[in-house]
Amino acid sequence: MTTPSEPETLRADRQILLALAPPHCDGLGLKHLVLAGLTWLETNHKAVNALNVFPVPDGDTGTNMLMTMQAAYAEIANSNEAHVSRVAHAVAHGALMGARGNSGVILSHIWRGFARGLGNEASFSAEALARALAQASDTAY
Repeated sequence: MTTPSEPETLRADRQILLALAPPHCDGLGLKHLVLAGLTWLETNHKAVNALNVFPVPDGDTGTNMLMTMQAAYAEIANSNEAHVSRVAHAVAHGALMGARGNSGVILSHIWRGFARGLGNEASFSAEALARALAQASDTAY
């Protein structure tokens, strides 16, 4: 019988920890998620433009959302803030200040609702994420 290598043991230990404690996302994790959303929009904004349906059929929804997300991310790009609600509020502020077109304004409202939904939390769990997303949806409507 062979004994597991150290990386295999560390991987197993990590899987056990993840199974026992629900994962949380802090401000640095949210920063990475915002960057992932921005990267997706950079890659796909033309496809979103081609949808040409929301909120007004003007053909620049993806571009406006991209510019809004660029402004939102710029607000936190140089931040090392670990407190998730502070990061979320900074993203919301950046999105509002850089909102372009109707779709950008709606996107900024989504971020504002998301930040409000987090309250003053230092990090969030899946349950808190669901609440923040529901608040984001309510705010946008």
